[in-house]
Amino acid sequence: MLRLMSRRKVSTTIYITEEQNVELKRLHEITKVPVAEYIRQGIDFILERHRQIVSPQRQLDFESLLLAKRD
Repeated sequence: MLRLMSRRKVSTTIYITEEQNVELKRLHEITKVPVAEYIRQGIDFILERHRQIVSPQRQLDFESLLLAKRD
């Protein structure tokens, strides 16, 4: 599921529920894995699930369809 990505990270702000916060902190206390890592893994999971939607190849195919209709 995980693919090689740039190691450089960008900062962003997310809002989670209090319950999610409590559970993530509890998980961190048990595993010592940073909360941010769990959030990144969750994002990777969703991106992989929807890979066909966000695939660059799909975008190219869509653009070629648009160009074909102009001709």
